[in-house]
Amino acid sequence: MPQTMTEKNLCRAFIGLGGNLDEPLARFLEARQWLDAHLRISVIASSPLYQTAPVGGPTGQNDYLNAVLELATSLSPTELLQYCLELEQRGGRQRGVRWGARTLDIDLLLVDDLICSTPQLTLPHPRLHRRSFVLQPLCDLVPDLQHPVSGRTLAELLKSLPTEAGNTQLQGTW
Repeated sequence: MPQTMTEKNLCRAFIGLGGNLDEPLARFLEARQWLDAHLRISVIASSPLYQTAPVGGPTGQNDYLNAVLELATSLSPTELLQYCLELEQRGGRQRGVRWGARTLDIDLLLVDDLICSTPQLTLPHPRLHRRSFVLQPLCDLVPDLQHPVSGRTLAELLKSLPTEAGNTQLQGTW
């Protein structure tokens, strides 16, 4: 029997979206619709879109489109991760080269103030504090949110990073 979402059993989660193949904005819009259509997930907010230079991976990749969604969910973090992996597949994700080009990448960044490390899931996302293409859209939503491990705000973490060329805000709403 499906669990009913109530304030008592809701988690606040943030997911990062990325992609640089096959119209990433269309994949983002589909993913947001699929998330919001799930009975145990509500999309609360969307960050602006950012165009960013590729980080790591093979040379010659197209720039990426990145954004962050804030969710309310009664799914466990593991269930949410599994659903995000399913959405990546629906969005045409082909796993090949590490950090290679992709149609849709969905990373579970934060779930409440949960800290966990399992073979399937690490929270907060292990590279969150080192990636401006994730921190900038997160800061657009919740700059004063504290990182569960460092205790520093997301805005403080973003300020501590070197300014990266190639991170351009494209539009505020999508």
